[in-house]
Amino acid sequence: MLSVKGNKGSLLEGKKITICVSGSVAAVRVPELARELMRHGADIHIVASDAALELVGEKLLEWASENKVVTSLTGEVEHIRLGAYADLVLVCPATANTISKIAMGIGDTPVTSTVTCAIGAEKPVLVVPAMHESMFRHPIVADNLQKLESIGVGVIYPHVEEEKAKLASNSEIAEIAIAKLSRKTLAGKKIVITAGPTYEAIDAVRGIANLSSGKMGIELAKAAYRRGADTVLVYGPGSEKPPSWIRAISVVSAWDMGRAVKEEMRDADALISAAAIADYAPAERFTGKISSGNPLTLKLKQTPKLVSEVRALYPNKIIVGFKLEAEDLVRRAYAKLLKDGLDLIIANSPSAIGSDESEIAIVSRGKSVKSLSGSKAQLAGHILDELHALMAKA
Repeated sequence: MLSVKGNKGSLLEGKKITICVSGSVAAVRVPELARELMRHGADIHIVASDAALELVGEKLLEWASENKVVTSLTGEVEHIRLGAYADLVLVCPATANTISKIAMGIGDTPVTSTVTCAIGAEKPVLVVPAMHESMFRHPIVADNLQKLESIGVGVIYPHVEEEKAKLASNSEIAEIAIAKLSRKTLAGKKIVITAGPTYEAIDAVRGIANLSSGKMGIELAKAAYRRGADTVLVYGPGSEKPPSWIRAISVVSAWDMGRAVKEEMRDADALISAAAIADYAPAERFTGKISSGNPLTLKLKQTPKLVSEVRALYPNKIIVGFKLEAEDLVRRAYAKLLKDGLDLIIANSPSAIGSDESEIAIVSRGKSVKSLSGSKAQLAGHILDELHALMAKA
């Protein structure tokens, strides 16, 4: 069998995750969820209820997890092996019935028995509800979810639409699972991260912008979230969609971004300025739409330098900047670090725009240089390592 394990990285390498599947129609999503978790390196085991098996076949679940599926408890005490000795138990999908049984400590099926063992062994448990909206709104079901949260069980709340409490996306579930199992090196810290371009309007339909997909900033936000930081993403109009599980503030212009960042930095510990903020904006914005039939001369003005303004307002907070240059990266990046009073700067080239891969140089105040290449997700991890080291020294 050709395994997908590790295709997206090693964030879950060596981690045993048990997926407990109950009888919601959303059980059909479990095979792909299992594969998504495996792509991050996880070892997946599945425990399925009889109702779940009526919706998704045992052979498909076995293929997806690359392990035998537990459908009944035997003398091998599967509920202990896959509950008390798992790194994470994921109840997905979790029906109203299963949620209520778990909250009451009832272990009368392979699924509920496995979860009972995990909670008793103080293992991380995530419950992912999926059901009709009327059942999700039942006050006792709501109370039971709150009861589970009060004892440390995580709940990944559904997206309610079309009268249904629909399962969260597989990417959201995977990211929250990764965060649950990650070392919380930034717990108690608030990190503000900028991403994407800014757009400076000429008229109602035209504008000036830098090219940026927003991928690097989004990966930085994910990495900070995984490490336990209170993460705020200030996001310009990039082509990538910000994660739904991270607080994102949408902005358009350089001035919008500046206002949002300066406000959030009041109680933040650090800023990572990864956005491609436009250097120039029209000196005057035209009303309506300029006629396209005539020549046009634009007068431009410089936009505010965000990192300089933040440094002036908050002289003791950590600021990490980015410098995009086509050549002489390190020297020019270091000059910007000194000019703007940065603690760290990331030098990269225009070739990385829109790509999932990049090459960067991390330059410190002491002029040490770390040259790295890889996926933007991997590079974000390295940058957060450097940020953690700076915070440890502060």
